[in-house]
Amino acid sequence: MPFSHLSTLDRAPYRIVVIDADNEPSITLAGLAQPLRLAAKKLGSQRLQVDVIRAERMVSLAQDERKDWHLALLVADDAASPMLLPEQLRQLIERLKQARYWGAVGSAVLCLARAGALDGVRVALPWALYADADDIAERLILTPNLFEIDGQRLTCCGGAASIDFSLTLIEALFGATLQSQVKEALCVDRVRGHAERQSFALGAHFANLQPTLLEALSLMQANIEEPLATDDVARLVGLSRRQLERLFTHYLGRSPARYYLELRLQRARHLLIHSHHSIVQIGLMCGFSSASHFSTAFGTLFEITPREERQRRLLSGDPQMDGK
Repeated sequence: MPFSHLSTLDRAPYRIVVIDADNEPSITLAGLAQPLRLAAKKLGSQRLQVDVIRAERMVSLAQDERKDWHLALLVADDAASPMLLPEQLRQLIERLKQARYWGAVGSAVLCLARAGALDGVRVALPWALYADADDIAERLILTPNLFEIDGQRLTCCGGAASIDFSLTLIEALFGATLQSQVKEALCVDRVRGHAERQSFALGAHFANLQPTLLEALSLMQANIEEPLATDDVARLVGLSRRQLERLFTHYLGRSPARYYLELRLQRARHLLIHSHHSIVQIGLMCGFSSASHFSTAFGTLFEITPREERQRRLLSGDPQMDGK
């Protein structure tokens, strides 16, 4: 599990601070903080402490109030909301760095990126902010994933993905049993993994920024069962293969072939969970002529086999599911 090393502790309790840069309720803040607070309530303050602090107060906290933080996350939902002054932001980043792990969620990711705090690391930036980050994109390794961890730094695209991110942290820190208890309390059926992608359809600014890339993505989306070769996609959108590869690497952090493979696997996962087609049929429907290739590729991306994914659905109580 990519986040498993977060659980390494030399002392208890595990202390998490969530820093609110919006100073008002938001889906991103609630999605991150509420699961963590429920986990802290179930575990008790001797094992987990979660604090939500306004950004302005964070800057003025004394040194001894920060020394035991294990994880600190700056959160913002509204990119247009007033942020800190440059000197305040500099101080805030210095305080974030005093935590063992630190990062940002939602539009706060762009805030840290512009300040140079995320240079050279994998970053999960909200699609809607890609246009605003075009001038600094070369300093980052932008990925289309819901959330990322790279060394000590964590990022999440925010919105509803904040819930998945928070629940993933809970599992990594305290195990699957506690995560299941919090999921049940929140009526959450499934936790999306860090490698699942944001939907490019949500990025209106992105569409205006790169219509050629959006056209390539649409072609891939429309040709899942019989995948197009990279050369064919490039030709259909009027680019050379090299130009297309550069476009994908710059904006999506991966090659066209890799993105296409993950798109097909995401579709396969959806069908495994929501359809009654057999596993073999689903592999064929998603462009895999070999059952072994489908199983290997699926397991590499999701760390679970197609049969195990289908079995989880069977165990959830749908007797009509077919495990063939």
